[in-house]
Amino acid sequence: MSASLTVSDLSLHLHGRRLFGPLSFVVTPGTPTTIMGPSGCGKSTLLNWLTGMLPDAFTAAGTAGIGGRAIDRLPPEQRRLGILFQDDLLFPHLTIGENLAFAIPPRIKARADRRAAVTAALAEAGLDGFANRDPATLSGGQRARVALLRTLLCEPLALLLDEPFNKLDGKLRERFRATVFETARVRALPVLLVSHDPADAAAAGGPVITLVDAASAGN
Repeated sequence: MSASLTVSDLSLHLHGRRLFGPLSFVVTPGTPTTIMGPSGCGKSTLLNWLTGMLPDAFTAAGTAGIGGRAIDRLPPEQRRLGILFQDDLLFPHLTIGENLAFAIPPRIKARADRRAAVTAALAEAGLDGFANRDPATLSGGQRARVALLRTLLCEPLALLLDEPFNKLDGKLRERFRATVFETARVRALPVLLVSHDPADAAAAGGPVITLVDAASAGN
């Protein structure tokens, strides 16, 4: 069952200096919310906080939850947040199938079931027969799709996007962006996108929060 991602009264500080906040917003299923602002304003660090991976130099106050379930004090592996970065971060020493299998939840134990999940994911993305391929043999667009598949196989309750379209050019960027947003819509996933590109925000089509005006944007 889909549920909204909620951030309440979040303030973020670096070495005691406030970067933004207090900021509150709700990300509804299937409708991306975009976080924009200049470099160094705390866009990506907001995602770090959500995932439980906030660097030591930063401190934060606030709460986050999904569907009424508080997640901000849970260990990272229990938060069930999927994240895509600028780099695909595929493991170079594993095949495509092994990369995908790495993300399958531990409750799926049978080897045949795990293999079936990988096969189904590749088929859905138009990558049939790619399970034994080396990541180095894939194009940029194919690697991006595999990174998305791996994130979705984790069965996330929300999807975080840290400028994942930034290194893709032209039509490839447009196609992959459309794929991500359509996948989120079909799966009714809340999507929080960090970007510096107004074209990304326009394609997302949802609310836009600009962190230089964070206090007013979130209240």
